[in-house]
Amino acid sequence: MVIVEERFVYATETHLTVMKTSLFYPGDGFAAYDSNGQLVFRVDSYGPYTRELVLMDQYGVCLLTLRRKWPSLHSRWEGYLGERRDNENQKAIFSARRSSLIGRSSVTVELFGDQTEVYRIEGQFGHRNCWIYDSAKETKAEIRRKVDVSTNVMLGKDVFLVTLKPGFDGAFAMGLVLVLDQINGGDGVVDLDPNTGFYR
Repeated sequence: MVIVEERFVYATETHLTVMKTSLFYPGDGFAAYDSNGQLVFRVDSYGPYTRELVLMDQYGVCLLTLRRKWPSLHSRWEGYLGERRDNENQKAIFSARRSSLIGRSSVTVELFGDQTEVYRIEGQFGHRNCWIYDSAKETKAEIRRKVDVSTNVMLGKDVFLVTLKPGFDGAFAMGLVLVLDQINGGDGVVDLDPNTGFYR
């Protein structure tokens, strides 16, 4: 399903390698590469306390603007197609928020407009171990630690894999990665077992 752009909807399962581009503090920029090592997405450094993120393609074209709703007890973020301008009456295409204020919780993502859908993100992003499910509870994407195949060594948390199921918009998935990084601050607040629904 196309949410951001059709060119990022793949017919087969696709793996993106995501790397933090600076390690000074959580949320300091990302780059995502395909299996051929080609840059697909990038997010330039935006600092530790921001209310707006911009996801770009490999050419620097703005695909998605993510803005934090303020104030928001549930760490709510909204996504807008392309570049968001304050003086335009632009509507968000989705929102993402913590499902609960108490303890560790999943993240609920709602699509707006013609393509209404509700996704849930469960697992532990801080450990790069989580899943994106649709309303039918089918897995649409998975985030996990990357293993160096030549040495069979698991890499650090600043390099991880995003696995996209066929038909799931990769730009949308990458936007959700940015939101998770901001909501969790790299500490892994989301910690539900996807099989039981209970906290680990």
